[in-house]
Amino acid sequence: MRWYILKVQFNREDTIREALEKRIRLSNMQTSFGEILVPTEDVVEFTRAGKRRVVKRKLYPGYLVIRMIINDDTWFLVRETTGVGDFTGSAGKPTPMSDADVDRILKLAYPDADEEQAPKTAIPFKPGDRVRVKEGNFQSLEGDVDRIDEANGRVTVIINIFGRSTPVVLDHWQIESL
Repeated sequence: MRWYILKVQFNREDTIREALEKRIRLSNMQTSFGEILVPTEDVVEFTRAGKRRVVKRKLYPGYLVIRMIINDDTWFLVRETTGVGDFTGSAGKPTPMSDADVDRILKLAYPDADEEQAPKTAIPFKPGDRVRVKEGNFQSLEGDVDRIDEANGRVTVIINIFGRSTPVVLDHWQIESL
């Protein structure tokens, strides 16, 4: 069995995975298929009220990762499932994933209990964005995003105070886009 990447309809990855698993069971072809994954990661988001919540974000929207044996029957079963586009590859031939890519995706899908990782913080800004401080000591001042610290959820903003450019480190929820 090898791992392959499957292009599917955007935002329907989970339902297509379930439909594929059901078709595999009904066709009694479980021996030719392994896992079917929708690679995700945990991300911390903040609601408008400032509440923190952890959500799952798809790493590759519009794609599934599937472990299977390729032959005419399995290829046809997968291709005829509603919502499935095609395998990634060249000249219509599915190309298996490299072992390094598979390991990286599996580490994200099944993180070790020993390596308890803090979820990333989803920060909707990028360096160069113009923002306004909506809370704190520098409220209503405007500036440009200089650096982003995703691990801590902080953003360094360059604000012009008394004619001088001053870097100010703020929590990402304290600023808004202009």
